[in-house]
This record gives sequence, structure tokens and C-alpha cells, in this order.
Amino acid sequence: MIATQTDLLRKYDVPGPRYTSYPVIVYWDEPVTTTDWIQSVAASLSANSEETGAAIYIHIPFCRSLCTYCGCNSRITCNPFVGATYVETVLKEWENYRRALQLSRPLRLTELHLGGGTPTFLSADELDRLIEGILAHVEQTSDAEYSIESDPRVTQKDQLEVLHRLGFRRLSLGIQDFDPRVQQAVNRIQSEEQVRLVTESARAIGFDSINYDLIYGLPFQTRRSVEQTITAVQRLRPDRIAFYSYAHVPWVKPGQRHFTEADLPVGDEKRALYELGRRLLEEAGYLEIGMDHFALENDSLCRAALGGTLHRNFMGYTSRSVSPLIGLGASSISDSWDAFVQNEKQLETYEQRVHRGEIPVFRGHRLNHEDVILRRHILNLMTRFETHWNTPDLYLPYLESIDAKLAEAKRDGLVRIEGRRCEITTSGKAFLRNICMAFDARLARKAPETQIFSRTV
Repeated sequence: MIATQTDLLRKYDVPGPRYTSYPVIVYWDEPVTTTDWIQSVAASLSANSEETGAAIYIHIPFCRSLCTYCGCNSRITCNPFVGATYVETVLKEWENYRRALQLSRPLRLTELHLGGGTPTFLSADELDRLIEGILAHVEQTSDAEYSIESDPRVTQKDQLEVLHRLGFRRLSLGIQDFDPRVQQAVNRIQSEEQVRLVTESARAIGFDSINYDLIYGLPFQTRRSVEQTITAVQRLRPDRIAFYSYAHVPWVKPGQRHFTEADLPVGDEKRALYELGRRLLEEAGYLEIGMDHFALENDSLCRAALGGTLHRNFMGYTSRSVSPLIGLGASSISDSWDAFVQNEKQLETYEQRVHRGEIPVFRGHRLNHEDVILRRHILNLMTRFETHWNTPDLYLPYLESIDAKLAEAKRDGLVRIEGRRCEITTSGKAFLRNICMAFDARLARKAPETQIFSRTV
């Protein structure tokens, strides 16, 4: 008997990781000292600098109000003076890194991304000071890509002009939903007109890739409200769209208790919202990329997916793999491929440590041999929907259990497994996180004793 979509959702809609990394943070158990971390970054730079350069991510935690759906590390404030102090702290952290790495030449920079929080909480002058301070000590590669996340409610033309002058060409706007009732519930009220003005201003200035973030599964969303939101998005025609599943984790983010589980679409209804949005986007010419992402054919993310270079990290999907990724700012996560570290999450502690001349590592993890190989397989599934372990460099004894672990998914038509190769079917893409969980040896050995993860579907 063939399982229906309802049957599949009941079976597979369970708590599970999003796999922006492997191992996921709750399984980081091989601590990394600051010395270890700097050595790992230096080794990654030595191995990859000439070929790919490095990436820098800067976290700006400030927001003027709390969006109650948000799971990011943020500091709510209307104090206009905190930005300048924070900029100086981040630049001091960058100085600490340069001193610790003892670089004989400027770092070759391929990617620079500002996320938050709300990066456009910073004024145009503060953005100028921050980015100039970073770029003064790097050698930009010829194909460098710079991007920034933005809140349309607080983004001004002078900010966009500064960013463009400094090399930024990609802008990501947080939209989430245009329905007034949904916006009221999540405390993010913005009009289509506000978004249109920022989009058109950015394009006129010279930004050539605009992304919109949308979320399905928010409180009070209906098929009609999602259709109206997608229709508005089609009118504005961004180059990329991230259509995320809302992650309900009120035990981590108390702001999500502003509404209740009874207000949320779940199960069949939640998945129907995604399927509706996906159909409308595909009819408008967008191609589905990886998990929850869409892009027009001429966008670099789409070309990367078709060309096999698509990558996924803590910043989401990117068009290529760049290592190391150095995270600056409170709570930023860095990745040298064989090690992760996260900065101090508490703002005051982060600032104190930076101004003492330290690299403000809060926690980290050094990947062992098994971690590295399983990371490759999960990354392959997340970006290419297939992986194999036919060669010694991709093989582990643990992988002999994959056929058995995915036997039910195979019977349900979600995967094809032939020998040492796993391919996710079209039907299986909706359950991508579940399939990746079969490759997660750490999760298999020690399932969480309390609720940690959001639901997979």
C-alpha cells in the first residue's frame, strides 16, 4: 500500500537538526582552545588561500524591536549610540585575529557577509567605518562577493550607497509575510510598498542580487495569506527567495510564547503552505535550490546548484565553498572545515574579552575523522540530494548501517539506495532533514533527552 502525504507527514514530522553544520552544536564535545583554533585557521588559509581565499561573517545583534518568530541572537534597543561602540569592538577583534595569525601578507578575501540581528541598525557612517576597517587589511579576490541582511523598515538610501561603494552587490530583505494578522502576531509590520521602495532603490544604486526571506508555518497563516504574499513577491521579482519553515522553539526563544501552538498551522496544513508557495514560485520561473531556497535561472545560486558547487554553512546556502570562515561579533560562528568555534553570546562578555586582546571563543569543536566524513555526506545530501561512499576517503564502517536505517524511507519512495550510493527522490526532498539524520552517528548514539530541535517538516 502506497503511503499518502498525510501518512508520510505523521511518520516523519519529528524533531530534528537543520544541519547548517555537522556535528550540530549540541554535539560539540571536543573542545578547541584559542591556540588550537588559530592554528586551524592558519592551516586552512595556507591550504586554500590561493585557490579560494577566505570568508568573513560579521554579526550585528541589535534590533529596534523583537520579531517574535526569531531564533537569532539579538539585543533589542533603541539606543543609537551602541552601534559606534560595537563597530570599534568588532574592528578590535579583527585586529586580535590578525595579530594572532601573524599573517605575512593581507588575507585574501572572497566573501564578506553581514547578518543579525539587523545590520542596517548601524548608520551609514558606522557601516562605512566597519567595512573600511575590515577591507583595509585584506586583498580582495577578483570574484569577491559581499552581502548584507536588511530590515526594509530601517534601511535607508545612504546606507545602500555606502555598501555599494564598498563592493556590496547582494542584499537580503526580511519579509516573512505580508498578511496583516500574521504580521501583528509576529510583531513585524511592514507593507509591500516599504519593501518595493528599498528593492527599487537598491537596484537603482547597483545591487544585482536581491533576496527575500519568507517563512511558512507562522501563526494564523492560511493558504490564502501565503498566496497573497507570494503574489506580492512575484510583482517585486527578487533574484532569490528563502522560503523557510518556521522553527517553533519557545523553550529556547521565550518571545515565541507571544502566540500558542494552537495558532500555528501544523502537519498537512503546514506542508500545504510550502507546496502552494513552491508551485507559485516555480510557475513564476524560480527553481528550487537545496532545502527551502529558490532562485531565478541567471542567479549565481542557481548556476551553482546546476554546476555542482553549491555549499551550505552557518550563513545558509552559498554558491561555493570558502574556507576558512571567520566569524566576528557576538555569537558569531567560525568554520575552518575541521573545527568550529562560536564567540561569546553575551554582548558585554564578548566586548570585555575582545578589549583584553583575546579571541572571544565561547565554545568549539574539533572534528574527528568520522565527523569530517559524515559532514561531507550530509553536505552532499543538502546540496546535491545524493552521496556515495564508494571510495576510501568517503567510507566509514558506520555507513554500512545506512541501508537498514533508511529501509522504511526507501519503501516509502523517499530515497534510492544502490550499493554504497544514496539518492533522494523528488518526493523525498520534503523529508531531507530526516534522511540526513540517518547519517548522523552522534544523534544515533545519543538522542537528546529533552526537546531541543524544531520539527523537520
